[in-house]
Amino acid sequence: MALHQAPTDLAPPRTQLPPIIQGGMGVAVSSWPLARAVSAAGQLGVVSGTALDVVLARRLQDGDPGGHLRRALAHFPVPAMAQRVLDRYFRAKGRAAGQPYLPVPKLGLRPSTGGLELGVVGAFVEVWLAKEGHTGPVGINLLEKIQMASPSAAYGAMLAGVDVVLVGAGIPVQFAAMLNRLAHHEPVVLDVRVDDATRAYTVDLDPDRLTGGGLAPLHRPQLLAIISAHILAVHLARDPATTPDGFVVEAPPAGGHNAPPRGRLTLDEDGQAVFGPRDQADLAAVATVGVPFWLGGGHGTPEQVRRAREAGASGVQVGSLFALAAESGIEPELRRSMLADLAAGTLEVRTDPRASPTGFPFKVVTMPGTQSDAEVYRARPRLCDVAHLRVPFERSTGTVGYRCPGEPVDVYVEKGGTVEGTAGRTCLCNTLLATVGLGQTRREGYREAPLLTLGTDLSGAAALLERHPDGWRAADVLAYLLG
Repeated sequence: MALHQAPTDLAPPRTQLPPIIQGGMGVAVSSWPLARAVSAAGQLGVVSGTALDVVLARRLQDGDPGGHLRRALAHFPVPAMAQRVLDRYFRAKGRAAGQPYLPVPKLGLRPSTGGLELGVVGAFVEVWLAKEGHTGPVGINLLEKIQMASPSAAYGAMLAGVDVVLVGAGIPVQFAAMLNRLAHHEPVVLDVRVDDATRAYTVDLDPDRLTGGGLAPLHRPQLLAIISAHILAVHLARDPATTPDGFVVEAPPAGGHNAPPRGRLTLDEDGQAVFGPRDQADLAAVATVGVPFWLGGGHGTPEQVRRAREAGASGVQVGSLFALAAESGIEPELRRSMLADLAAGTLEVRTDPRASPTGFPFKVVTMPGTQSDAEVYRARPRLCDVAHLRVPFERSTGTVGYRCPGEPVDVYVEKGGTVEGTAGRTCLCNTLLATVGLGQTRREGYREAPLLTLGTDLSGAAALLERHPDGWRAADVLAYLLG
């Protein structure tokens, strides 16, 4: 069963979405400036919904340059909640040199009120800024695997009027009903996977209790499920309560996390995960489901857009071209380094089967000074303090604990994990925050290093670089793809 309560009503009729979906990448790589630029041009701009509680808290501690966050917070429908976030995290002069960021409440099955408020407000701010000043559609990308953050992030985005919710990294069987209920501020209770569980576990959100109630009904956004296999499309469409409004069918060349190869994991001579014909979705089978779909992963040229449309797709989802655009959240120097390597023909993207604590293969850009560098990796002290990718497990006593293969080895083993499970794991939470300039500074002086990801098909990026040797903007990507 998806949700414990029946949905209040069915989803509203679908409205036609544009042919180009900008991918929801990383932690704040797809931030509001990028999504707003794409949406203002008439396509679907998407903000990453991952760790927006941490992103908001750290941006406020850095002084909110330009006042954008405070401008959005002034429009939050529950002013007292927004003020509590400001009082806790805003520093008018930013942090002192070497001062660590304040911690934020960790995700859990029974989150604190402060944690829920920060999750809701963080998603609201990102979506509100992405929608500011235009009428184009804006989406938010959520990870089904981070279940404990999903209700608050979705609700905050809906308070800001988000048009589309995209969900990957899992099978979103509970999301359609959840969005229906949140549109009416009704309580939601989601089933949560807990390792070694002997009973059912849930996470819940009561919007009226959190906000004080009295808010008008919200727009129910469309739901796009990001899938890798046609069988998942058929599975989700069997029941109206789980049927999304569309699919993004993502192929193995896509950046970030990939679905594991079907069958036994095989590595090539370079230690990369190998994908084969079984990992290609049957698009004809997807089309028979009867809902629109877009193709993602390796569709970053005009020819690939045309072929996708000829295959029956409504369009394509594109990530890497936008990740390298000027409006991307990636630190400018890191972006320039990738473009320089691309121009020199030395930009390497590996499909690392071990890097992500989730167990999913993860695309890693090889670059000195980042966590892809063996010396940088070994120098990092193992710890898990952001903890968005930790998973709950049931102890022998019946209580619930949380663990992550990226935490100290002895701690992970003490919690029932294995030494082998920690080998090669990278703390994605901290490294991806560092990629967008929000890396933690430790009191002992260590500063978190970034980790970069792109898709493996760089033909579109190479063609854009020929047209724009000094770099490009989101509008240049759209002109290239649609021209």
